[in-house]
Amino acid sequence: MRTPRAASALLAASSVLVILLGACGGGPGPRAWAASVCKALSPWRVEISNLTASTQQQMTAQTTPRQAKENLVRLLGGAEEATEAARKKVVAAGVPDADGGDEVAQGFVASLTAVRNAYGKARRAVEGLTTKQAPIFYDGVRATMDTLNREYEASALDTSTLNSVELQRAFDEVPECR
Repeated sequence: MRTPRAASALLAASSVLVILLGACGGGPGPRAWAASVCKALSPWRVEISNLTASTQQQMTAQTTPRQAKENLVRLLGGAEEATEAARKKVVAAGVPDADGGDEVAQGFVASLTAVRNAYGKARRAVEGLTTKQAPIFYDGVRATMDTLNREYEASALDTSTLNSVELQRAFDEVPECR
């Protein structure tokens, strides 16, 4: 008969064994990983598209600099938060069990991190603009948006250069990525 203490020790040892065996196995297969990543990125793309459209409307709307500043800070903050949420989901997808899987997973996370940082930098830049003189404010907004666009483009991950045939095929085939 086992004592409660022996049962606790057995449970603890079993838990450690399960964790160690799980660490020895591979991550999700290429198709499952690609599907998880595309599920994480799909709502993010929609959100970014909506926020971009709203930002463009703000740039052409007849508002005061103070109103424009508040709206732009909110929009850029929303993009920053949406990107961080997508980044966390991609991290949670793990590392695919494929040749080059670690490199590919790291590339996706690095790209989303750079995009999140670019939105945060733009938000802080707009927050720092003075609204006392409209021309100066809008010149600052344009410069900030130009920088954001350059940083966004520089952070893009080109999935056509993936070093894994398995993952390239998975991204091409899974319905979540279409």
